[in-house]
Amino acid sequence: MNRNRTQRVGRAAVASGEFGGSSRLAESVLALVIVELTTATAYIHLHLGGLLYTLNGLGYLGLAAAYVATAAIPILQRFGGLARIGLAAYASLTIGAYLAVGPYFDLGWITKGVELAIVGLVFVDCFNTYGGMGGLWRAAVASLRPSRDGED
Repeated sequence: MNRNRTQRVGRAAVASGEFGGSSRLAESVLALVIVELTTATAYIHLHLGGLLYTLNGLGYLGLAAAYVATAAIPILQRFGGLARIGLAAYASLTIGAYLAVGPYFDLGWITKGVELAIVGLVFVDCFNTYGGMGGLWRAAVASLRPSRDGED
């Protein structure tokens, strides 16, 4: 079996798995875990009270919806890279803001661990889908260009 074959997924080449193709089940489970962790983080922020936490929770819900929409709706799939970049950047920014400002309490640290898991899993998802961060960047830039009829 040739382990160096590649399989086309969207616009990016992805290395085939040991069984000849990437596992749709594993990709689906990964996406489900990312969305679940994102909604859990949103739930925590929405129930902390205060405008800043509420806005942060709403931001996570919006990004979870964008992540699901770009995976499920064919016309939006070309924007999947933007949803992934946005979610990873938002979670990273939230972690940085918490470390800089606080307030430091147990649930905050647990939430930062969940957000760190989101960033890591989004990175794994990007690597599986786009072949790395370079492929993700190229797909995100290409998705911003107007499409011509007959493409995608």
